[in-house]
Amino acid sequence: MTSLATTIAADLQPIRPSSIPAKLGLALALAAVADWLFYGPRIGLSLTLFAIATACVSMLFNHAALDLRRGITSAAILVAGLVPATEELNALSFLILVAALLMALLLATNSETTGFADRARAIRNFVLFGPFRVFPEALQIFNMSALTRSIALWLLPAALSTVFIALFAAANPLIEQWVFLLNPKLILDYVSIPRVLFWTMMLSLVWPFIHVRWRRREIVTTTIADIPVPPPLQSQVSAEFLGPSTILRSLILFNLLFAAQSILDGIYLWGHVALPANMTYAAYAHRGAYPLIATALLAAAFVLVAMRPGGPAEKSKIIRPLVYLWVGQNVLLVASSILRLDLYVDIYMLTYWRIAAFIWMGLVALGLILIVARIVLDKPNQWLVGTNLIALTIALYGCSLVNFDAFIADYNLSHSNEMSGKGLNIDADYLLTLGPQALPALDKVIAHRPGDNCLVSRRDRLVEVQPQDLAWRSWGFRNWRLQRRLDALAKARPAG
Repeated sequence: MTSLATTIAADLQPIRPSSIPAKLGLALALAAVADWLFYGPRIGLSLTLFAIATACVSMLFNHAALDLRRGITSAAILVAGLVPATEELNALSFLILVAALLMALLLATNSETTGFADRARAIRNFVLFGPFRVFPEALQIFNMSALTRSIALWLLPAALSTVFIALFAAANPLIEQWVFLLNPKLILDYVSIPRVLFWTMMLSLVWPFIHVRWRRREIVTTTIADIPVPPPLQSQVSAEFLGPSTILRSLILFNLLFAAQSILDGIYLWGHVALPANMTYAAYAHRGAYPLIATALLAAAFVLVAMRPGGPAEKSKIIRPLVYLWVGQNVLLVASSILRLDLYVDIYMLTYWRIAAFIWMGLVALGLILIVARIVLDKPNQWLVGTNLIALTIALYGCSLVNFDAFIADYNLSHSNEMSGKGLNIDADYLLTLGPQALPALDKVIAHRPGDNCLVSRRDRLVEVQPQDLAWRSWGFRNWRLQRRLDALAKARPAG
């Protein structure tokens, strides 16, 4: 029993960082081989060669867990998986090759899994979590001294701040100009972003085969229950990357960035201050509603993770006010997005997608407010999810009672050049797609376009469809109201 306790304790020890540099070096070498084999040319035999190279490097670092019988079985499975891909690479042979690689690795390095369910569970965890281990585990190269710890604490704030700046640049032409003044093109001329992403992807894919770590089942006995179990690597990494220090740094940076965007919107969007000479108000106002909503959603996700119940930052007297301030700025950001979309609709008319965008933005703003309510009231995440589902249900139920066809038709008509003297001409083709509910608006368009026989004939076809909806089997209160409205308009129309 003592030997069993010793074995389990050894299994639970953190991985020694001494082997990480060599593994990372060969992982980079495999990524370089993948670049040479795959980037640009059509993939064929190159995939087979890369699979063999990956298997060889994997065995180089994991041969200690291998015995002769399992080694022969794993090699046979791998060869069987390589044959179809060598014959012809297609979707089926690719899947067979991947499955063979996974099964060969499992049999060679994990002798504990014997049943089908255990093996399926192990492969599932390997596929789902393995590609995300490379960067946290590569950090073990460092001894986490004061300098390296400080660098690690700034990685997440800097990365997310870069994402927010990119979204703000997409939404705000002024910020885009400021970013352009930094002239990032000088760097991009020498760095291929797609190639960097390709190398990152290949590193993520080959790392689990080199640094093999299977999730072990917990074994608890009375003899070893008192053995102190060190926290797993993932907990240590999470503690560093999502601890109070990282969250505090992130919130300070994020509040400053969002304040810059909010001030610009307050000056130019809400205050209508004159823009620089090389920029039109339309270019500023009609751009960025959707990037800003994406920014708000990303911010909400960060707040949920940072202020998770029982987390180290939930009770912080410094972090909580910063969270409230940042969520408030996000609500203002959503309001600016709604105003931008409203200005866009004033010029380019209303559509179903734009109505859906208004409703979605309102739900996002409500969700942000509910996040603050969850933190203030100390409610669990289940309460937050349930409340948002209730709000979504109410919104969907309300939408089911709204006659959007008629609303869109009437709005577009009243804001068109024919009726208001400004804006675009009414898009009669789009009104026709709305169906019979657009008939009253179409009649007004026809009155302003005498002689448009094509539009009249298409309108008449809609009129022919309308009585079919009044049969008792297809009767609806909305169609009945429409028919009454059409009859009233027909009576009011002058004869002849």
